[in-house]
Formats: sequence, C-alpha cells, structure tokens
Amino acid sequence: MVVPVAFSSWLVIVISMTAVIGMILRPQRSQEWIWAVGAALVLLLVRAISPALAWSAILRGADVYAFLVGIMALSELARHEGLFDWLAARVLALGRGSRRRLFALVYLLGIAVTALLSNDTTAIVLTPAIAAALLRTGADPLPYLFACAFVANAASFVLPISNPANLVVFGSHLPALHVWLGAFALSAIVAMLLTYAGLRFFFRNSLRGDYADTAHAPALPRAGALSGGAIAGAALALIVVAALHIDVGYTALAAAAVALLIVSLRERGAAAFVARHIAWQVVPLVAGLFVVVAALDRCGAINVLRVLLQHTQTMGSAGTLVASLVITIACNLFNNLPVALATGFALQSAPVAPPVAHAALVAVDLGPNISVTGSLATMLWLIALRREGFAVDPWTFLRIGLAITVPALIVSVLLVR
Repeated sequence: MVVPVAFSSWLVIVISMTAVIGMILRPQRSQEWIWAVGAALVLLLVRAISPALAWSAILRGADVYAFLVGIMALSELARHEGLFDWLAARVLALGRGSRRRLFALVYLLGIAVTALLSNDTTAIVLTPAIAAALLRTGADPLPYLFACAFVANAASFVLPISNPANLVVFGSHLPALHVWLGAFALSAIVAMLLTYAGLRFFFRNSLRGDYADTAHAPALPRAGALSGGAIAGAALALIVVAALHIDVGYTALAAAAVALLIVSLRERGAAAFVARHIAWQVVPLVAGLFVVVAALDRCGAINVLRVLLQHTQTMGSAGTLVASLVITIACNLFNNLPVALATGFALQSAPVAPPVAHAALVAVDLGPNISVTGSLATMLWLIALRREGFAVDPWTFLRIGLAITVPALIVSVLLVR
C-alpha cells in the first residue's frame, strides 16, 4: 500500500533535509555518500518512491557519473606525474618575488584548471600543490589558497565542462559551445574580474612586499610532460564535443581512458595509482541525490521552484535577480549539488526562457562562494587544506564571501543572455 500523499510529502521532505544536513555536518566523520544513499534507501522502504522511478532517476545521471569519473581520473593522473607540483613551482618562479604578481598568477592558473578540468580539480589537486610550494616562501599562504577556492566557483561557468553542476542543471539539454559562450562569456569574465578585485582588496595587506624563493623551478619530468600532453588532448577533445553538442560525460571517460593508456605504456603503475585515488564515493553520492530529488519532485516539492522560475521570467531583470538570489541562498544553506539537481528537474520539466535558466545556472555555480558549505568543490578545498595543516575560519570565509559574491552575482546575472 502506498503512503498517503500528504503524509508522504512531509516524510520525503524530512528525509531529504536529514540527508542534506548529514552531508554538511558529517557527524562522527561519516562520509557524504552514506547520507545520500541512506536517504534513497529509506525513501524506497517507506514507498515514497517506486523502485522503477528510483532506477530511472539513477540512470538519468549516467552522463554525470561518467564525467565525474573521467575528470577525477585525469586529475589524479596529473597529480601522480607531478604536473601540478611543477605548475605551482613555475608560478612561484614567474612571480619573481612579488606577492601581488604571484597572487595574479595563481588566480590565472586556477581559471585555466577550472575551465579545462573542472572546479573540483582546482579544489582538491591545485590547492595542495600551491600550499606546498608556498611553504618555503615566508608569504602568508591564505590569500593564495582563498584564490583557489573562489576562482573554482567563479570560473566554473566559463565552459560547459568547467563544473559537473552544469551537466546536472541542463542534463541532455546542455547548450552547444557556441550557444554557451554567447550566453555566459561576458558574465563569466565579469564574475572572475570582480572576484579577483574583491580578493585583492581583502588581502591587500598580506599581498604587500616580496617573498623569498631561493629554489629554482625544476624541469618537468618526461612522464609529467607525457601526462600533460595526454591531459591537454583530453581537454581539447572535451571542448570539441561540447562545440558539436555531443554528450561530454562519456567523452570525458573515454578521454581519461586514452590518457591513462598512453601514460601506462611508459609507467605501468599509473593506472593502479589513479584507480586507488579516485574518489569513487562521489558516484553513489550523486546517484543517491538523484533519487532523493526525484522523490521530492514526485511529492510536489520541486514544483515550488518550478513555479518560481516560471513566474519570475514575466518580471524582467528584477524577477531573474530574485530567482538567482533564492537559488544562491538555497545553495549556501543546503549545498549546491542537491540544489543543482532540484533546479535541473525544474528546468527540464517546465517551459522557462533561456535567460532565466542561464541565470539559475550562474546562481548554482557562483552563488556558493558565500559559505564553506556552499559547494562540493569548496568543501573538498576545506578538506584538502586541513590535510596540509591549514585552518580556515568559516566566519572569515562568510564575511569575505558575502562582500565579494553578492555584487559579482548581481552583475553577472544581469549580463547573462
């Protein structure tokens, strides 16, 4: 017997909220995927969602899982071959002792890594490399580490491949590259510039003066050069398929497999290293959230967001801003991954004008820069810093995030097409 609708609706909401809170707080250091998968199983047990609908929801994310695994494999391959350590050392050498120049170079490197290998790569691979390189300089590392965190989200809508959330929001309706650039290019440029200017202002005292760097940047090992070439080829392939409006998820997975094969011909242990270090738990995490959001949609909870998006498109720029700010608040309260899924469900089942859909994507990508729990990338960044022995005050992040992100978001949303 199916649970009565009214009771089922409240039950789904309570179970979903419990899962999100568990993911954010991680009691007893529990992993995020346990809460998402646990919530999905409970929803099945109480018959709030049928097995057929749950399975359909899981299959809906196949392209996203493939993209995540492919990008993580490429990132771990680069880490294994020392590519990011070499890049960090090169940036340090190019800074020529100037803290301000170094800050600009770290930010530019973060843009390149985010645009081509996704914001999660910037958070979990580039950040530790920058942290390690800064240890010998005597410079305050926090400005540069904050740059990695903020650029990971600010640059995450430069290309369709720059953030897994882009695939989650648009699904099979992901715009072709030329459409994407026409809609987001100006908005992304402004978001990155305003974020950079804000960070420069907040850390202006720490960025005064010079840093000591007596070590010379090492030459890139042959294996590192090989992996770099393979990864560059994979990134180019992703850009090409995005331009041709082909699904990027399976392309990312195939490109990673080819890159691994090329590197493994020279170094047999590379594939085993990558397989061991990929964060496989991200796949059940996202799959569980797809089931949770499908249950929320079935009980009518997603309809609130659907109605909001449809209503605000009749209000012009003011309505678009309202919708974006609502999504931004939700991202920072509940994390942008479940919010991106909910937004995707709402957009893909209701007629919404492209500017409103594009503004919603900007809110999902850029909006989480307000809090340390706003995005999966920022949470991964925080974990990476703790492993390196750095502590970040969440209230400091919130203060800086509010001051920088709110104006950047408003201007970016108004510029999106």
